[in-house]
Amino acid sequence: MSFLKGCSAFLLLMLCVCVLLFIHFAYSTFSVGHRDVKTDAIVVLAGGKGRVEEGIRLYRSNRARWLFLVGVDPLVRKNELFKEMPGERGGEDVVLEQSSRNTLENALYARDLITRRNIRSIRLITSRYHMMRAVLIFNSVLPKDIAVYPFPVDSKNLKEEWWSHKGSFRLLFGEFYKYTLFRAFFLFAPGELRAVRGT
Repeated sequence: MSFLKGCSAFLLLMLCVCVLLFIHFAYSTFSVGHRDVKTDAIVVLAGGKGRVEEGIRLYRSNRARWLFLVGVDPLVRKNELFKEMPGERGGEDVVLEQSSRNTLENALYARDLITRRNIRSIRLITSRYHMMRAVLIFNSVLPKDIAVYPFPVDSKNLKEEWWSHKGSFRLLFGEFYKYTLFRAFFLFAPGELRAVRGT
């Protein structure tokens, strides 16, 4: 009987810890802001509404030399995403990556683009709900001397009152679950996927 009570108390404790961690994750997700810094490159994780447009806007504003559009559909051509406009900055430094299909692959393929060009800082653009996991993965696979500045894009899929909106709650919880798995992986296998500058 005491064993069952002990197990119940342990499970209750773990549930409380998970709830607190999830609340902290949700708070951190909404706390990520935009920093007004100029970086060597802008990296956009394609797939979410508004991400590519925001990346192009910043690129045209000369907030970085390079613009990497990562995870673009293989059937999409560059001129379909980046329209040349008279008097505006051209697309000579816009690069499409069209092989990656998930966040980890996004980071690994982007790493190759970044390290080949001696880039020291990137502005990472993705949807707000996805940002925590994306930053974790990019920080874990890029060389340590590359600074990652998050630039979240808000969408109507995620409401600030997430606790009262079923879709937002599901979205955040799904991201929390994936974030926790990657956090555990990088905790127990630090440096497993990290590139070293010069390799």
